[in-house]
Amino acid sequence: DDELHFHFDMRVRDYMARGHSEPEAHAAVMRRLGDYEAVRDACVAITSRSERRMTRAQILDALVQDVRFAGRTLRRQKGWTAVAVLTLALGIGATSTVFSLIQGVLLTPPPYPKPERVILISPARTDGQPYTQGCAAGQWVEWQKATNSFEAVAAYEYGSQFLILPDGSESVRGMFVTPDYFKVIGVKPVLGREFAQSDLASTGGQETVIVLGDHLWHRRFNGDPNIIGKTVHLTRRQPLTVVGVMPPGVRLLPSRTRATEPNYDVNAQVDFWIPLWPPDLAKPNEVYCNVAGRLRDSATLTQAQAEMTAIAARQAQNAHDFDGITATVQSLTAFLNREGRRLLLPLLGAVTLVFLIACGNVAGLLLARGLRRRQEYAVRCALGARPAQLFRQVFTESALLALAGGALGAGLAFGIVKLLKAIGGSAIPRLDAVTTGGPVFFCFGAAVLAAALAGFLPALRVSRLDPALGVKGAGPTSSAGRAERSLLGGVAVLQISLTLALLVGAGLLIRTADNFARVRPGYDTQNVLTMSVTIPDMKKFSDFHAQVLPRVSALPGVKSVAMGWGLPLTGNKWTGPVEIEKPAETGKLKEKLNLPIRCVTSEYFETLGFRIVAGRGFLPTDAWDGPSANTNAPFVATINQAMAERFFPNENPVGKKLIIFSNKDKPAEIVGVVDNARSEALIKEAEPEVYLPFWQFGFGLFVKHLVIRTASDPHLLVAAVERELRAIDPTVAIEHVKTLEEIRSESVAPQSFAMRLLVGFSLVASALALVGIYSVISLSVGSRSREIAIRMAVGAQRRNVLGLVLREGFKLILVGLAVGTGVAVALARLLGAFLFGVEPTDPATFVGMAILFTTVALLACYLPARRAAKIDPMEALRYE
Repeated sequence: DDELHFHFDMRVRDYMARGHSEPEAHAAVMRRLGDYEAVRDACVAITSRSERRMTRAQILDALVQDVRFAGRTLRRQKGWTAVAVLTLALGIGATSTVFSLIQGVLLTPPPYPKPERVILISPARTDGQPYTQGCAAGQWVEWQKATNSFEAVAAYEYGSQFLILPDGSESVRGMFVTPDYFKVIGVKPVLGREFAQSDLASTGGQETVIVLGDHLWHRRFNGDPNIIGKTVHLTRRQPLTVVGVMPPGVRLLPSRTRATEPNYDVNAQVDFWIPLWPPDLAKPNEVYCNVAGRLRDSATLTQAQAEMTAIAARQAQNAHDFDGITATVQSLTAFLNREGRRLLLPLLGAVTLVFLIACGNVAGLLLARGLRRRQEYAVRCALGARPAQLFRQVFTESALLALAGGALGAGLAFGIVKLLKAIGGSAIPRLDAVTTGGPVFFCFGAAVLAAALAGFLPALRVSRLDPALGVKGAGPTSSAGRAERSLLGGVAVLQISLTLALLVGAGLLIRTADNFARVRPGYDTQNVLTMSVTIPDMKKFSDFHAQVLPRVSALPGVKSVAMGWGLPLTGNKWTGPVEIEKPAETGKLKEKLNLPIRCVTSEYFETLGFRIVAGRGFLPTDAWDGPSANTNAPFVATINQAMAERFFPNENPVGKKLIIFSNKDKPAEIVGVVDNARSEALIKEAEPEVYLPFWQFGFGLFVKHLVIRTASDPHLLVAAVERELRAIDPTVAIEHVKTLEEIRSESVAPQSFAMRLLVGFSLVASALALVGIYSVISLSVGSRSREIAIRMAVGAQRRNVLGLVLREGFKLILVGLAVGTGVAVALARLLGAFLFGVEPTDPATFVGMAILFTTVALLACYLPARRAAKIDPMEALRYE
């Protein structure tokens, strides 16, 4: 208003100087100016915009200056900056890696619409005892009546086949499903149609149609859009007509009845679907399958469990064969995450400790640095800097540190995840879903917050004090006081306690790995080559396998050769019903044994180093097929010592009879007992097993294993063995070529993976904790230099000063170890599932790791203590 009035008055005086009267001049100016109020509002708006532009320019200029100054400051302190950036990078990189694994493995849902509504339904014993069988036909029919909870219920089975093409055969894996299966998973074909009841009803149960998976469609049929109506040929089946193609990404559903087959991988994409003929109700106990259902939107898992329990109880009353059997429900997501959760949750706890240590370390470094710069902050305040400007400068420096550490940490995370995908496939399920992205930004934000808070504390205290004291170099800003040293000491104690927990966890897993190496599995894994061998044309079975053993045995460097089904430590076995022939038999499902069955040639026990403890092994004449075929040969079996001790205590099992696969007309006579072998896993004691002659039952199996003991490195014989096999039959499929030592390593891959990560985390945490201890002791020495100088001036010796500083560090270490013991116990219990031969609270590991860390930590305290002992009293007291 003042400016506008001045302008108006000047114009009026100008008109009056030209001879106009004052009223005329006033009227003339008003005519030229127009609406006074409008002009005033326009001037106000222009002025406000100018001021805002000026303000933005000033803020941007100040920010640029802060960034430049922070960059210069950090460059001048290259060593300190490098330690802080590397600390942040290690913390962010390690934590982001594990968070990425959890996000990909545990939090990425299965590729189905509303995957949480897909439910697995399984039989179980009411007494809580293990029940490994699948669903019987009679059970599946009754379970379909659970319409209150489920939209659809379908039966399915896993199947490994060979796709026969003009240019060779290829192993493919797929599923045999009832028509409602696609409704259960909620996926529709992108080409063609789903299965219909007529696909089987019109053919009397003979499969004639197939639905292809997107992966197989593109890989072997080049994504042919006209594939519908064409035929494909799978092993043991007539040509099947393609009626549909499914969208990409559809995975297998878990199949506990076939989970032990060599090609089974629940995370693999499905290559094909074939209609599953509804179970034969004339034999309600004989046909086993897997069952899944889609939960209604209005139903809950608890309601579904209650309904299935009621159906199973009603069925047990009506059919005594199902007495003692109930039904359990579990979401597909929970089942798929079971193994991943067991592996990753302990690692999440460990890496969280690493991240806390890293943030605490950076906070300690920034806090110590801020305490040393408090006189600088005081001078800035004395020169007129407002607290907001001081905090902005501190935040800028913290942000630059965090940005550099975050960028380096993100690079580490991407590299580590890529490495884990290359080497961790056998240890981590669903690894292909892991990506790095969001976790990096989360960890980066947390690190920035920790750095900013640590930098704010010294600046906040200085901003509340009289700047004159700081400028003079006196008062509370001149050195770190008791409160500051206590704060840094608390950070160091936290780092020590968390580091001890990680060291104890790593120590327990190292001892577990050592115990694994000492385990005697009951067979010799050295110099044994294994491979899966399959003949697509089953008509050539006898001719092919009869030639394999003599031709491979003749190769130089081969000591012995055997064939069979079910290699140790691979999970491959043929689980089936086994009954001990007794006067009174029972038909109840819960009382039938379901034991691992392995079919092997007579050379199998010798090749793997099994010891015969009673009776005999198999003979070449124990054969109904093959080179020594004898159709009148008695049906025989060999059992392991665990089965003999459990079912034939205090008696000789040789000569006893077993009913295999409910074939009561032809029981198998036990002819021998072999020593126990850890076939399932090295951490599991041997369980009852049954061995059958290869030439009596092996010809019914699809995939066979060739086992070769060599005189030297087995890898040297791979090419020669494959050459001999293809010379017998060029169409033979050879897969899973591994040594038994490699199979042993893969069987303990989760434990090895957890051990390597935890040892890495422990080393990183130890280094960070030592840096933290060093920083605390160094700051303490700097803040007490006057006290130390006076002590030395009045006669204290260097050893007295050394002892004074080391005692201070030792107190921090003792408090940290005391607190860390509780944290270590909690982490060790999380790792309990991975431990073997050592208890989570093993005293030797706790004490050993505590002594090891104390020794190294005292070395970190010694350096500043040695520097304190060299303080010159005259130099330290000169300015007093």
